[in-house]
Amino acid sequence: MANLKWKTPRSKTRSRRAANWKLGAVTAVACPQCHEPKRPHFVCGHCGFYDGRQVTKPKDEPAGHTH
Repeated sequence: MANLKWKTPRSKTRSRRAANWKLGAVTAVACPQCHEPKRPHFVCGHCGFYDGRQVTKPKDEPAGHTH
């Protein structure tokens, strides 16, 4: 096999590898208590429930918001 005439620059190698660094879409599931979207295995930010029990206080809703 032939030897390389020039070494590929580190910046070119890294920019080629970095072309595949993408963020995926955030997964969301419906909360079993309030049915708001939440991340799986996280406390619901709306009602404060996790695994069927209240672990945090629910956030106060804005004055104009009716639910």
